[in-house]
Amino acid sequence: MAINSSKTSQERKALHYIEGEWVEGNPPIMGPMTNAAWMASVVFDGVRAFSGLAPDLDRHAARCIASAQVLGLNPPLSTESIVALAWDGIDQFAEGSELYIRPMFYAEDGFVTPKAESTRFVLTLFEAPMPEPRGFNAHLSTVRRPSPESAPTLAKASCLYPQSARALREARDLGFDNAVVLDANGNVSEFATANIFIAQDGVVATPVANGTFLNGITRQRVIGLLRENGIEVAEKSLKYADVAVADEVFSTGNYAKVTPLIGLDDRTLQPGPLYQQARTLYFDWAKTTGRG
Repeated sequence: MAINSSKTSQERKALHYIEGEWVEGNPPIMGPMTNAAWMASVVFDGVRAFSGLAPDLDRHAARCIASAQVLGLNPPLSTESIVALAWDGIDQFAEGSELYIRPMFYAEDGFVTPKAESTRFVLTLFEAPMPEPRGFNAHLSTVRRPSPESAPTLAKASCLYPQSARALREARDLGFDNAVVLDANGNVSEFATANIFIAQDGVVATPVANGTFLNGITRQRVIGLLRENGIEVAEKSLKYADVAVADEVFSTGNYAKVTPLIGLDDRTLQPGPLYQQARTLYFDWAKTTGRG
C-alpha cells in the first residue's frame, strides 16, 4: 500500500493506516461534528513491537474490537485483519525498531449515542523506545477508579483516561512518578497507568479483576507464567496497608512490561527476586512468539 512520504524506514517516526492508505505525521481525522470529538466515542489498544516481536498482538487486537462493542460501535475489521495490518506497518520501520502500536475505533456520526455504522478505524505505529527498568516511586492517590455502573470500565476507552491523568498530575505535583489508585470500596485497584502486584513471604498477590480496572493482557500473561513456574499468585482484594508492608511491589503493563516500584510514600524498596523472575519469564516467553 502507498505511503504518502519519501522518507526511508530509518527516518520514519510515526505511521498510520487510514482508509486503506499508509500516511505519516499527525494527519487530521476528526472534525468538529465528529461524534468522537465531542462525545468521546473512542476506544484503542496498545501493543509493543521490539526485536522483531509483537507479543500478544492478536489478544490486543481482539480486545480493541471488544472495547468498541462495549461503546456501541461496529468494528469494521476482524482481529486477523488488524494483526496483518500491524505486521505490514512493523515491516515498514527499520528492523528491530521499538514501537508502540495503537489500533483505534471511533464514531463519526451520532448525537450523544454514536451511530454504529459510522465506526471508523485508524492504526498507528510510532517509535517508542522500551523504558529501562530503573523503577519508579508512588503514593496513595485521592483519585478513585469508577465502578462498572458509572463508566465503561470493561473497555479500553479514551473517556477513562482523564481520571488517570488526574491521579498522575496529583502524584507529580507531590514529587512522585505514579500513584496507587483505589476503587470506590477502598480496595486497591491499580497504579494510575498499570496493573499492580505485590509479593510477601514468597507469595505474589494482585487485585482480583472486579471491573474497576482493565484486566491487562500483560497482567494475565505474567500471572500465567509465574504459576506455570511454581510461583503462587493470589488474585484477591488488597488494601493499601497490604501494599505498604509488602516485600516487593511491581507493575505490569504494555508500555513498559514489568517494572519495579522502588519507593512508596517515604519508604524505599528494592527490586526483589519475584519481580526479577516475573520480568525474566515474560521476556523469555516473548522471544518464543515470533510473528504470531
